[in-house]
Amino acid sequence: MDSLITTFHIDWKIIIAQLVNFAIVFAVLYFFALKPLKKLMDERSETIKGGLDNAEKQKELLVAQEKEYADALATARAEAAVMLKEAKKDTEAYRAEMMEKALADVANTVANGKKQIEADKAKMIEDAKKEIVAIVMQATEKVLGEVATGKVETKLVEESIKNI
Repeated sequence: MDSLITTFHIDWKIIIAQLVNFAIVFAVLYFFALKPLKKLMDERSETIKGGLDNAEKQKELLVAQEKEYADALATARAEAAVMLKEAKKDTEAYRAEMMEKALADVANTVANGKKQIEADKAKMIEDAKKEIVAIVMQATEKVLGEVATGKVETKLVEESIKNI
């Protein structure tokens, strides 16, 4: 062992001094560098863990929101389908009502037209009778050569009207 100490020039005093120096440097580095660094790393780890937990919660919230959105969309589609059916039903009812009203208006117009035609026909017949009476009276005056008396005239008019 002596030969080993002389070969490598190992001095126990220097080794002890170096061990003390190493212990001092280690203590200074531990308290001023490693301990604050460890504390910073622990805080950062907690922050990251909190962020991951928050991200997981947000993911769960997102899934819940997507499910709620899908449910709301399905409900809205169902309501839209019901509203569309109701609108079609209302439209058909309105169309049927309008058709009935139009048919009633047409029937009313036709009835009024027939009444007007009957009234016009009656008026034309009455006008024709008056003209025939006037023509008969003129013919009578020409045949008799004088104006007929009221009784003869009335009798001729009545007979002419009966013949028509």
